Amino acid sequence: MRSASHLRASLGGCRFDRVRAEEGHYESYFHRANHPTRPLAFWIRYTIFCPRGASDRAQGELWGIFFDGETGAHVAVKSVLPMDRCAFDRDRARALVGDATLGDRELSGTVTTGAHTLAWALSFDRPAVSSSDPLLLLPQRMYDASFPKAKALVLTPNTVYRGTVTVDGRAHDIDGWTGSENHNWGERHTDSYAWGQVASFDGHPGSFLECSTARLRLGGVWTPPLTVCVLRHAGEAYALNGLVQSVRAKGSFSRAEKTWSFHSARRGVAIDARFVAPVSAFVALPYPNPPGGTKTCLNTKLAHVTVDLTRAGRPPARLESRCRGAFELLDDVEDPSVPWAFP
Repeated sequence: MRSASHLRASLGGCRFDRVRAEEGHYESYFHRANHPTRPLAFWIRYTIFCPRGASDRAQGELWGIFFDGETGAHVAVKSVLPMDRCAFDRDRARALVGDATLGDRELSGTVTTGAHTLAWALSFDRPAVSSSDPLLLLPQRMYDASFPKAKALVLTPNTVYRGTVTVDGRAHDIDGWTGSENHNWGERHTDSYAWGQVASFDGHPGSFLECSTARLRLGGVWTPPLTVCVLRHAGEAYALNGLVQSVRAKGSFSRAEKTWSFHSARRGVAIDARFVAPVSAFVALPYPNPPGGTKTCLNTKLAHVTVDLTRAGRPPARLESRCRGAFELLDDVEDPSVPWAFP
């Protein structure tokens, strides 16, 4: 069995190949973390975007958001650069996008969009415990398969960040914020989904949840909601993420109400989860899709999350995160209740 560091390196390598990218490609490395107690969070993403049939138009992108649930003033930025000003390693999660860097233990950059500037100079630690080993949202064999078209995984759960994030000239001290190091890629975005993550629950700092409910359009027909989840808690891992299990699980989300809940059970283990956040906690992001068109992603890192874990013959466990849940809703339709993060 490969060590966590070897698995992280193999899963972290860039999948983009300009010669073979005629079907289109997107790929992102994102880091995100929350203040331990206050409704503050950051999300930083280093991205490749390549439209279908136009590999010569591939580009690098930098995205960043600082969420401030105390003032409601979330600041989002994005910059786009030609690929000849970018570099993404094939054997580990390292990248250069213009002058912004993503290294083995640090990330830095500055982006200005309109009147807003976001700058970050951060280091991150990977705790030397099994709960920080890479977490796969899908069974490992599916990451090299043609289905699904979109892949996502957590390179390091419960990553600890230190440094500064500066928002429009105001420096925020990042001292032990907990979050995650992530990698996703694909030929196209999932047609419609809710995605969520909690890094460190209230009173349970080592626990971690990664989950998604998605609907796919296959040949013009919509699938039922497909739900996958992986929960690590109290030294154990519960992976309810197989294809058959995803069909059996019950999941539903509402863009109008900004809520999502699911139930998944197998072999004496059941996980029930609920995500909710006020409209004011979200920003709307335009996600270009490699085949064409643009998806609307409603994005917050300040959701309230509750998880009930039931195990046969053992006491039930309830986990809660009052304001530190990552929660995204993606679809084709714009949401007039959530302002665009930028034009």
